[in-house]
Amino acid sequence: MAGNAARDNKKNRIIPRHVLLAVRNDEELGKLLAGVTIAHGGVLPNINPVLLPKKTERAANTSKEPKSPKAKGGKSPKKA
Repeated sequence: MAGNAARDNKKNRIIPRHVLLAVRNDEELGKLLAGVTIAHGGVLPNINPVLLPKKTERAANTSKEPKSPKAKGGKSPKKA
């Protein structure tokens, strides 16, 4: 399993990071090694969904419309 994690990251060598990813993503090994810290393993990538930007209809509609450079007001103001 760690070999598959290494291959997913396009690496030839298995490093502690790959071992950690394999253990934490496997249900049985995760239970067996629940209290174990793997040195230089890091943490599983995880972003809380509350922190992600929300998708709205307005954002979807504005991204479909072509943007023109003259839409905001044209030329910059003259210098005094």
